[in-house]
Amino acid sequence: MGIFDFLTGEFIDVIHWTDNTRDTMVWRFEREDHEIKYGAKLTVREGQAAVFVHEGQLADVFTPGLYMLETNNMPIMTTLQHWDHGFKSPFKSEIYFVNTTRFSNLKWGTKNPIMLRDPEFGPTRLRAFGTYTVKVADPAVFLREIVGTDGEFTMDEISYQIRNIIVQEFSRAIASSGIPVLDMAANTADLGKLIANAIDPTMKQYGLTIPELYIENISLPPAVEEALDARTSRGMAGNLDEHMKWKAAESMTMEGSAAGGAMGMGMGAGLGMQMGNMIQSGATPVAAPPPPPPVEHVWHIAEGGEVSGPFSKAAMGRKVTDGSLTRDSMVWTQGQDGWMRAEDVAELAQLFTVMPPPPPGT
Repeated sequence: MGIFDFLTGEFIDVIHWTDNTRDTMVWRFEREDHEIKYGAKLTVREGQAAVFVHEGQLADVFTPGLYMLETNNMPIMTTLQHWDHGFKSPFKSEIYFVNTTRFSNLKWGTKNPIMLRDPEFGPTRLRAFGTYTVKVADPAVFLREIVGTDGEFTMDEISYQIRNIIVQEFSRAIASSGIPVLDMAANTADLGKLIANAIDPTMKQYGLTIPELYIENISLPPAVEEALDARTSRGMAGNLDEHMKWKAAESMTMEGSAAGGAMGMGMGAGLGMQMGNMIQSGATPVAAPPPPPPVEHVWHIAEGGEVSGPFSKAAMGRKVTDGSLTRDSMVWTQGQDGWMRAEDVAELAQLFTVMPPPPPGT
């Protein structure tokens, strides 16, 4: 082996990156004075991309594969720097490995309640939280817009900014959706897709994409949740008066149970104390509703083979006065069993016993 072959062998580099941190997005290959030997082997694995930066200018982006760093497969680098092909001298460049896999199980949530106008509850506030995944879609844009010269860029450095974008778009989407609060649980999947699509243009400016976004929970303030629980309980109980009567009867009919007897006695004592308090405070119990008014009968009169009517009781009284209705007149009303003499009908018999007072001036 000649000296030239030995030096050439010393110059050859193997450039690759393996990562087990699971949160590193970008890692810069460290080489003394950033010297990359001509003919070095570059290994880019699946889920990675390699970005060359030459003299501060982004030069090439390598996708997964095995590369020999020579002029024939680096056309952009060739135009940036004239190489001495005879000596095959090293060139000074920085190589950034970019992780293009999905970063999953990332958390987002609203720090402050979101104000919105609910069609059922009116103005209300709610909170929400969930998870999302992020992925580098354009390594060159991501390096240029976000990473810069950071030699080791992790997900934590960008997650806070992404969370702010998600919360902002969620607030806007939820306030303008018009979906009632009680129906939001059934629409979380659609809301997640809506928010992911709204965030996508901003993420593209960073060279990122949000493949998945999930809304795990949408919650109301504690006071509103308590009021909602009370309302649900009232709805399940139905008629409160009937519910209390049933509970009292159930507790008093528990045979062979001392606890049941004690419960019945306690409930009876409680009802008695409640009634006593009402009497002492001057409150009057609610009276039962009055019975419905009696149905007023109307009458038909049969005379000379012809039937006339119907006549009210007041009209029948006027007929008694003018003599057109006598005790022997045949009358009938609904529910009566056949025709009867007016004198034999109790409701009409009293009309014949009322005598008018003597006329004035006598």
